[in-house]
Amino acid sequence: MASIKDVAQRAGVSVATVSRVLNDKGYVGHNTREKVEQAISSLNYKPNEVARSLFKKQSSTVGLIVPSIMNPFFTELARAVEDTASKLGYNVILCNSDGNSEKEQGYLDVLQQNYVNGIIISSNTLTAEQVESLNIPIVSIDREISSGLPTIVVENKRGAAVATRFLQKKGCKRIAHIRGTVGVVNAEERFEGYKEVVSSEPWYQESYIVNGNYDMQTSIQATLALLERHPEIDGIFAANDIMAIGAIKVAHQLGLKIPEQLSIVGFDGIALTNVMTPELTTIVQPIYELGEKATTMLVGLMRQQPVEETYYRLDVELVEKNST
Repeated sequence: MASIKDVAQRAGVSVATVSRVLNDKGYVGHNTREKVEQAISSLNYKPNEVARSLFKKQSSTVGLIVPSIMNPFFTELARAVEDTASKLGYNVILCNSDGNSEKEQGYLDVLQQNYVNGIIISSNTLTAEQVESLNIPIVSIDREISSGLPTIVVENKRGAAVATRFLQKKGCKRIAHIRGTVGVVNAEERFEGYKEVVSSEPWYQESYIVNGNYDMQTSIQATLALLERHPEIDGIFAANDIMAIGAIKVAHQLGLKIPEQLSIVGFDGIALTNVMTPELTTIVQPIYELGEKATTMLVGLMRQQPVEETYYRLDVELVEKNST
């Protein structure tokens, strides 16, 4: 592998001159620049990005911190971020935080040490003070951290209300809710949307609500307990798709027919819902657009370009499939 010294020797210049060309810093004559660029090309020289980052105290890299890459929602979101970043000339470092505050802070430290240009983060543990202390552009996605931070989210409460009303229109008389992680902003908003629709119903009771913690296995256990305690339940709104898939598994285990005896609606619109049986009715988020907008906004902030908006609340839509 060619080194910077090889390039300098081939071009007949000093290593310092090659460095100025690579980093586009300092004056280099036109003819000399051409010689260096020809030497770089002929030797197929690849600059050491780590060394360049240390020199420039920045890199062509952005960080992406998500709670769980095991959740297909975040897998699809990460793909959108990577696609968009690549088009704009940036690489992406993906960090899986498990929603753990210490792990998130550790990743933030590592990303800063590697001189990333900016970070996209989905977090429910970071404070506004922590974010402000980073002194680099940050965009919050899927979950709002503070009102002053650039943020992209969706209409969580409205989407949940739409899902619950849809179950009512389908004839469901006892509608339960598998909620997301307590304290997570979007889980609370979806919970509020469900309650807005059913809290005044004479059959409504708190025991119709169980915590699936945004996790399939937890959802399976919670749904099993729910349906054994309340066999009269004929509709379930789950706060994300993987919990809804867990609920469908339990229905099969209990011998319940879907949708004849139990209708189920999820939230997210992940690709997996289209290939399962039955296909899942769900509130579809514009997942790719979320990642695309977040990355475009972040790059604009990093380049100190005018950014028209720094807060987006994107709409959602219900797509009916065979689970209702």
